[in-house]
Amino acid sequence: MNSGSSDLTTVLANRSVDLLVVGGGPAGSAAAITAARAGRSVLLVDKASFPRDKCCGDGLTTLALRLGERLGLDPNAITTWQVVDEATLHSPSGRTVHLPLPRNAGQYAAVVPRRQYDAALLDLARSAGAEVAEGHALVDLTLDDAGATAEINEFGLVRATTVVAADGMWSHTRRLLGLSANWNRGEWQAFRQYVAEVGPDAKDLHVWFEPDLLPGYVWSFPLPEGRANVGFGILRGGPVAVSETGQVWEGLMDRPAIRQVLGDNARPEGRRTAWPIPAKIDRAVLAHGPVLFVGDAAAASDALTGEGIGQALLTGILAAETSIAGGGSVAVGNRYERSVRRELLADHRMSLALQRLLARPIGARVSVRLAGLSPWTRRNFARWMFEDYPRALAVTPRRWRRGVLSAPGSHH
Repeated sequence: MNSGSSDLTTVLANRSVDLLVVGGGPAGSAAAITAARAGRSVLLVDKASFPRDKCCGDGLTTLALRLGERLGLDPNAITTWQVVDEATLHSPSGRTVHLPLPRNAGQYAAVVPRRQYDAALLDLARSAGAEVAEGHALVDLTLDDAGATAEINEFGLVRATTVVAADGMWSHTRRLLGLSANWNRGEWQAFRQYVAEVGPDAKDLHVWFEPDLLPGYVWSFPLPEGRANVGFGILRGGPVAVSETGQVWEGLMDRPAIRQVLGDNARPEGRRTAWPIPAKIDRAVLAHGPVLFVGDAAAASDALTGEGIGQALLTGILAAETSIAGGGSVAVGNRYERSVRRELLADHRMSLALQRLLARPIGARVSVRLAGLSPWTRRNFARWMFEDYPRALAVTPRRWRRGVLSAPGSHH
C-alpha cells in the first residue's frame, strides 16, 4: 500500500464521503481529481498497488492529451513520455502512407507506458485532495434511496452519495449488482509486447493492416531508448479466432513489412500480455441507482481502434461533474447517461460503420489510398485518426464551430 494511504485504516471505517471511486486507472483518477477540486470528499480504492503494469498500446490520442492537460498532467514529470509527430500506415497491398501531425502547435499524439501514466494520474488525485487507498478491494455494495454502503476490505463500511465504478472490463461492482449476466469477453482482443533494440524506422508510429487480421491491425508505438510497444488487435468473430492468436504472435515480428521497420536486432523483453477490450457504449448499462460506470466498465472504448484512454478520462470527468451538480440518484444517473451518449454515441456508430469498411482488404486499401491523396488529406486524416476532432463530426452539426479543424494540440 502506498505510504500516502497507510494511515487511513483507522479513519475511514464507517465514514461517509460524497464520492467513492472504485478503480485507480485513468477513468477513476479523472473522476477523483474533478470531484476533489470541486470541494467534494472523495475516497478512491483499488485492489492493486501502483505503479502497476496494464496491457495496452500505451498510445495517447489528442483527446486523451487535451483531457490530461485539463486535469493538470505534466508530461515533463514522466521520463518515458514519447511525443509522436508522424504516423505511417501500411496497406494490405504494401502501399505505405506517411501522415504528419502538425508541428509547433502542441502535442497531438504521444506514447506513455501505463505503469507511469496511471501512477502520475493517481498522484494528481492525491494532490487534488482525494484520499487514495491502494491494495484494498471492494467486497460488498448495498444501494438505497440515499446512496450506497460499501464494504472495503480492511476498512469496514464506507457510506457514499455516489459510487463511480472504474474497475474495468471485469467490473466487480457490476457483478456485485447482478448486472453481468450478458457481459461478454469484449469486442476486441489485444496483445502487447515491449521490444528492445528496434531500428531507426521504429522511431515513428506504425500501423499495419495485415489482410489476415482485418479489421484488426498490428502496431508499433515508439518509446525512448530504442524501445517500442508492439502488438496487434483482432475483432472477436473476425477471421482469426482468439484461440489462434498465439500462433499469429509467434510469427508476427518475422513478417517482412514488420521486420523491416523493427530491424534485425529487435528482441522482445518482459512478458507478453493480452486483454479483452469492450466497445459497446450503445448497449452498456451506464448508471444503476447511485452507481455510475466509467471507462472500460462502461464499455466506452473506440469500436474502430480499440483505443480507450481518452474515453476513460472523458467518462470519468462526466461522472464527477454529474455528481457535483447534485440531485437524487435517478436524476444523476439519467443526466450522466444523457451526457455520455451525447458525447460518444454518434462517434461509436461511425466507428462501427468504418469497422465494416475495414473488414475487407479492398476497404483497407482504398482507405489508405484516400488518406495519402494529398498533403491536405494526409494531415487531416492523421488528426481525425488521433481524435483531434470527433469521429462523427461531419454528421453531427451541433459540433460544428469555428476552429474545430485547426485547434492546437495539448501543452501548446
